[in-house]
Amino acid sequence: MALQRKLASLVSQQSALPDEIRYVAGADGAYYGTRAVSAAAVVDYDSLELMETKTVRARVAFPYVPGLLSFREGPVVVRALRKLRCKPDVSIVDGHGLAHPRRFGLACYVGLVANLPTIGVAKSRLCGREVGETLVDAEGNVTAVILRLGKKSLYVSVGHKISLNDATRIVKHCLSGRGLEPVLLAHQEAKRLIWSLKI
Repeated sequence: MALQRKLASLVSQQSALPDEIRYVAGADGAYYGTRAVSAAAVVDYDSLELMETKTVRARVAFPYVPGLLSFREGPVVVRALRKLRCKPDVSIVDGHGLAHPRRFGLACYVGLVANLPTIGVAKSRLCGREVGETLVDAEGNVTAVILRLGKKSLYVSVGHKISLNDATRIVKHCLSGRGLEPVLLAHQEAKRLIWSLKI
């Protein structure tokens, strides 16, 4: 927890995006027993067409502790992103960024270690209170934007090297009728790998 607080000070909320975004990566992880898998999927930003996927499997090296998912899942997610030949301009991680009790969720870890503009998108609230379409912390600072999708909500927060406005704009662009396309494709790939481990 002390390390998370220390690393949180290194997170940049200034966008380091190219003038034109070409590729967006989605990343997701899954577990089977003592094994962890992660998948990264790159889509063309304009068309959302799948360009490439990469997967990684590894032994679980960190126990499940609420609020410390970054140390359990982060290293495997970064390995998957680093295997990509089609280098993304920005990545979207299935997890929180600054919308975290110590302002250092999975997306912050991935962004810092991979040195890549990274967005956190989570399906549930970890901390803070909802004020309209935003999530605010105890001091009243906005930590996430809430996108309402029917009965579901997505909590969009800064991971690293991106502003909350740019993060929200990119996530909205990557939404399709199926969901958040880059992350959905990564999730499907991770699920396929888990099933192959069960056989």
